[in-house]
Amino acid sequence: MITKPKARKFRIRRSPVPLSPRVATSSDAPSAYAAPHAVSAATAEPLPLQAGQVASARETSTSQNIDDIRREGLTGRELRMARRLAQKYGLAPTSDFDAVRLLRARGIDPFQRANILELVANDGGSPPPPNAPGATPASPSDGRVQLPQTVPAGRQTLPSTDVNPADRRAQEIMAIQRDIGRRRRRKLILLFSRLAAFVLLPTILVSYYFYAIATPMYATKSAFLILSADGGGASGGGLGGLIPSQFATGQDAIATQEYLESKDAMLRLDEELGFLAHFSQPWIDPLQRLDPDASHEVAYKLYRKYVKLGYDPTEGVIRMEVSTADPAVSAKFSERLIKYAEERVDDLSREKRQDAVSTAADSLDQAKIERRAAQQMLVTLQEDSILDPEGEIASIRNLIGTVELQLQEKELALNIQMNNARPNGARVEALQSEIMILSAELDKQKRRLTDATAGESSLASKTAAIQMAQADLATADLVLQSALEAKRQSEIEANKQVRYLTVSVRPLASQDSSYPRAFENTILAFLIFSGIYLLISLTASILREQVSS
Repeated sequence: MITKPKARKFRIRRSPVPLSPRVATSSDAPSAYAAPHAVSAATAEPLPLQAGQVASARETSTSQNIDDIRREGLTGRELRMARRLAQKYGLAPTSDFDAVRLLRARGIDPFQRANILELVANDGGSPPPPNAPGATPASPSDGRVQLPQTVPAGRQTLPSTDVNPADRRAQEIMAIQRDIGRRRRRKLILLFSRLAAFVLLPTILVSYYFYAIATPMYATKSAFLILSADGGGASGGGLGGLIPSQFATGQDAIATQEYLESKDAMLRLDEELGFLAHFSQPWIDPLQRLDPDASHEVAYKLYRKYVKLGYDPTEGVIRMEVSTADPAVSAKFSERLIKYAEERVDDLSREKRQDAVSTAADSLDQAKIERRAAQQMLVTLQEDSILDPEGEIASIRNLIGTVELQLQEKELALNIQMNNARPNGARVEALQSEIMILSAELDKQKRRLTDATAGESSLASKTAAIQMAQADLATADLVLQSALEAKRQSEIEANKQVRYLTVSVRPLASQDSSYPRAFENTILAFLIFSGIYLLISLTASILREQVSS
């Protein structure tokens, strides 16, 4: 029966005094008693100094205090690693920083990964400290490194603990400033790249087009105004003398301007002078050239672009500018458009005058019809009654007056007879008989004036109807006379011109091109592209801010 060997446990006395370097013999095998930075015996040459190793025993002095270790800025993970490693080596630190100090005092780097790997590679037990009983010192002749012996100093990779905190803070600030500077330069480079791509490059293309490709256009300017010959300013009544001519002809000027800017004027100009054919020539640049098969709407847009009119209501002047690729053609177009404007002004006033003549003629015809009706009514009344009812009435009135006079005489004679003491009876009876006859005659004549016969009107009503018919006839005569005078006046006005188109600036061919204005258009394109880029940038920034928030 074989009994497994058991390792005896020893209580190791901890000493605050750092261990002196030991030299291991060549017969010693590598064990857990070797330091974490020791290399295997099979390695022929020493390993280079790694991060965290010390180069001499002077660097492992215990003069390093906890404040120096605290200023190194160790992380919590590193401190926990140092505490666990100190416990494995049987040290009793008072704090994590004290654990780092004790490990460094023994020549152990607590932050080297090789330490943990070598500890795990052992039998699983905690390695005894270097000064434990039974530890065999390593010999430098076998090629192994046994801390805390002095090793050749290599390239320093760890930050020095002797750096002043103020200098270290200044270095960090300088590094931050350099990083900010790099970021600013990078952002400026990106900004200039975007500006060059979205603003400068399109502006350069637009400038190249205006300076090198665009066909020059020659503008011909002219000005004309419309004068009135109605004589409204010379009239005495109303406000005719106070209204200026430009306000009196304002509607005609606006109508003329609208006609010159209409599609009708464009088609008429194309039929007579070939407006569309001029702008369809192949030597005109593609952006300004008109397609020969273009519709009237597309041609009308081009017409509105190159034919510009403006009306000044304060001066009453219409200003026109016509641009073409040939200065002579531009002058011809302007003269023809002015001719169209004059014809339009004549047509507008002619329609007005013809309308006045037709209205006067209709009024005269109506007056004639009314007079004829009134005259027909008078004739009808005269045929149905006495020809001269007023004379008849006058004769009846004379007869009534005679009868009344005789009746008055007989009544006076009767009264004289009745006043006698012994009146003559025969005379009295004769007088009474005469008085009765005269009274009956008087009543008869009066009834002739007021009473109507069978189926007929009275003489007074017939007389009134005839008088009314005569008055209507007189009124119709006056209306007929006024209508005849109005017709004559309107015919006179229609035969003369009441609107005149006066050309104040004659159209002359230009010697230098007016368009394109390369510099102004380039500046305008730059402003437009800059505005578009600014709007897009602001929109993107706002959306990014909203999404990130």
